[in-house]
Amino acid sequence: MSFPLLSCLSVLILLATIGAPIPYAMIISAIVYLAVKGQDLGLAAEQIIQGLYDSFVILAIPLFIVAANFMNAGSISDRLTAFCLALVGRLRGGLGHVNVVLSLIFAGMSGSAVADIVGTGKMQIAMMIKDNRYPLGYAAAITAATSVIGPIIPPSIPMVLYSIVSDASIGYLFLGGVIPGLMMTAVMMALNSYMAHRLNVPLEEPVPLREIPRITFRAFPALLMPIILLGGIYGGATTPTEAAAIAAAYAFLVAAVFYRALNFATVRAVMHDSVRSSASVGLIIGSALIFNYIVASENIPAQVSELMRGVEVSPLMFLLMLNVLFLVLGCFLDAATIILVILPVFIPTVKALGIDLVHFGIVAVVNCMIGLITPPYGVVLFVLNAITGIPLKTIIESIWPWLIVLIATLLVMIVFPETVLWLPRQFGYQGS
Repeated sequence: MSFPLLSCLSVLILLATIGAPIPYAMIISAIVYLAVKGQDLGLAAEQIIQGLYDSFVILAIPLFIVAANFMNAGSISDRLTAFCLALVGRLRGGLGHVNVVLSLIFAGMSGSAVADIVGTGKMQIAMMIKDNRYPLGYAAAITAATSVIGPIIPPSIPMVLYSIVSDASIGYLFLGGVIPGLMMTAVMMALNSYMAHRLNVPLEEPVPLREIPRITFRAFPALLMPIILLGGIYGGATTPTEAAAIAAAYAFLVAAVFYRALNFATVRAVMHDSVRSSASVGLIIGSALIFNYIVASENIPAQVSELMRGVEVSPLMFLLMLNVLFLVLGCFLDAATIILVILPVFIPTVKALGIDLVHFGIVAVVNCMIGLITPPYGVVLFVLNAITGIPLKTIIESIWPWLIVLIATLLVMIVFPETVLWLPRQFGYQGS
């Protein structure tokens, strides 16, 4: 390891240890690297600006954020909850099933686990614990666990980030996330059904069949958004970035015209929140861009690839080892940092071993999403604690069964690549 890189990593670890935000720590340590190496310090700003402005696909991220925020502001969650209650509420553990299915539907609009939690989490927990139907810890844990479906079902902000660093097709990545997202939904509904019988949860009063058409009509504009988004991409009418712009415009029109839930103050609040969220993501991307410059300067990906060539390891074993590493890192780092900084180091080795980039990307994104609910630093756990006031200890004590079934589902995706690649291949994907 060179002295400039050692200095960079030392400063990064020091700043992270004292609690500095990771993006700031990465930028400062990168500047230290440039200073020790004797390079122009302005190179840090140059790399960030060029990286942000040269990638058209990055524009999709703030547009997806705006779309999700307009959907939240438009009282969409209430209508979708009523629709899910009519759909699966009559089953044993009905409100738990509603929680899972609502996250599945909301995933088609937000692309973010945090957006799912903020949009529906508090309401779902309040419904589940009313009249002591479900224990508080259970309601919090299933709400946290189901939120990870958000970035797997398209659209997906983490998949956009992965596309930036790997050059994999966003369209095929979105397709590749559909079956894994449905698999995650199925195993969580199965676990919820088992736990509901074990906890002897009372059955919910079924929604009368005559009410279902009215409830469906009220939710239909929201349900239509994923169809418009994906239809535009796979019909060849739009790029993913253009589809994100259409989704944002459609979300605004639905909230303003159909649901009549917007006024000037609401629109201002939505845009303000969207700008803040976009800036946070942009800061993470910018810090990753300058850090990736350092990684490239030190030729780390080629060194890792060369090291792996000297080790007799099968593609499957490599994927298993890498996913164990990502699960450990997910306990301490946020998903964006892992995708933007750690993943690029291994992509040359992935290519050399003949591992498909779409398969690898979906597996990596699912892994990183599991990290969002993994103690001690799962971001979703902290967000849920902040918006509901439920103690972290209560959430963490109940999250383990959900982690186990999600990791088991991840293992199936690793061992059987067709769970990811079958749908993209139906749309002409030839592999990479």
